[in-house]
Amino acid sequence: MRILAIDTALDVCAACVLAEGDDAPLAAESLPMSRGHAEALLPLIERVLARVEGGFDGLDRIAVTVGPGSYTGLRVGLSAARAIGLATGRPVVGVGTLSALLAPLLSESGPGTIAAAVDARHGAVYVQALSPGTGEGLAPAHLPLEEAAARLPAGPVTLAGSGAPLLAAALEVRGVQARIAGAEAADIAAVAQLGLVADPAQALPRPMYLRGPDARPQDHARLARR
Repeated sequence: MRILAIDTALDVCAACVLAEGDDAPLAAESLPMSRGHAEALLPLIERVLARVEGGFDGLDRIAVTVGPGSYTGLRVGLSAARAIGLATGRPVVGVGTLSALLAPLLSESGPGTIAAAVDARHGAVYVQALSPGTGEGLAPAHLPLEEAAARLPAGPVTLAGSGAPLLAAALEVRGVQARIAGAEAADIAAVAQLGLVADPAQALPRPMYLRGPDARPQDHARLARR
């Protein structure tokens, strides 16, 4: 099986093609960016596929990050993945951003917990955690830093993601040993690996929003209907 993976959830625009059983992608490209995903993504995908024999016709599946992440970035990636899936007749699967951040930590996990944390600003993080030895975990959630630190399974804790320094500091205040081992952004190869094992009937390409929108109606300024 050959998969195209797409990630525009956070401050990166990335894509790769990975063949099942391979450790490294056949082709990959990643550009750091906080804006401009809509303009950058399709040319980037075309460059990646141009380096792979068979191009779009050689794909068996498409994977795309579904969040948490920026509203605009998620919509860009999901729209592109769905369009490619529709045009090629290939299934599209969604991969959680936090799961993709966690996946590389599994190979270095020892006693304790691995956790992915993305800075959600305003003193909060998007967080997901797992203790491989005990099976305990924390499902993806949007939490204040102190609550996230309190709800993690027993330490020591190995962290990845843009919110890792913030969560590490909150853990250390509680006397929990924490170290940062992963990158701020998900490895696009990890997105592809998770996409290969995902069930298309369950891992739907739908955005994962863990908090409500920042923009809210101004009720006090609303005019009464007649």
